[in-house]
Amino acid sequence: MDDGRAAALDAYRVDTEECTRCPLAGTRTHVVFGSGNPDADLMLVGEAPGFHEDQQGVPFVGQAGQLLDRLLADIGLARDDVYVANTLKCRPSGNRDPQPEEIAACEPHLFRQIELVQPRVVATLGNFATKLLSGRPLGITRVHGQAERVTLGTTPVVLYPLYHPAAALYTPSMLGVLEADFARIPSLLDRDRQPTDDDAGRGPVPAPARPAIELVAAGAQEQLGLF
Repeated sequence: MDDGRAAALDAYRVDTEECTRCPLAGTRTHVVFGSGNPDADLMLVGEAPGFHEDQQGVPFVGQAGQLLDRLLADIGLARDDVYVANTLKCRPSGNRDPQPEEIAACEPHLFRQIELVQPRVVATLGNFATKLLSGRPLGITRVHGQAERVTLGTTPVVLYPLYHPAAALYTPSMLGVLEADFARIPSLLDRDRQPTDDDAGRGPVPAPARPAIELVAAGAQEQLGLF
């Protein structure tokens, strides 16, 4: 482990615990900074803390977190192997969708985390993280499973959009889609150990074709922020 990187990340966590950039500072129990391996090759970025995360100060500790752990285990990874964070560090009241001004206030924290961790692959979980980090308005239904090279701040990464694990809790038929998309992560990590100039501008790596019935079911659910 890079002790300097771990120390810098921990120091930034301490600073972030005092954040008052938006009104969520007045309603939170804890700042949910992030957790995991500071040297992780894979970073997962979700939406915002829920009730249990707000209470414990750790991301993805509820049912969605349990499913995330299982999906990681299926590809030979544990929570300690990856780094997990959210677009927002504080819980929106009632688990409502993040507001644009809240995302804008918290965005610098996420980009600083990415700069410190230096992951090779950043997997976004759901609509809000995907739209923020891709810089495009396309919903997760249209882009999930499609990897592309981007630069986040000053960090070149492979951006890999995924459905939020909660999607499978709301709609069990989505579990197979999540499992298939997660199954591609090991090959992305292996293939993209060091991005090169030759790869610039290649754009998305196409995902396998999805059955029409899956596209219809997913489209019907896209109105939820997780989709």
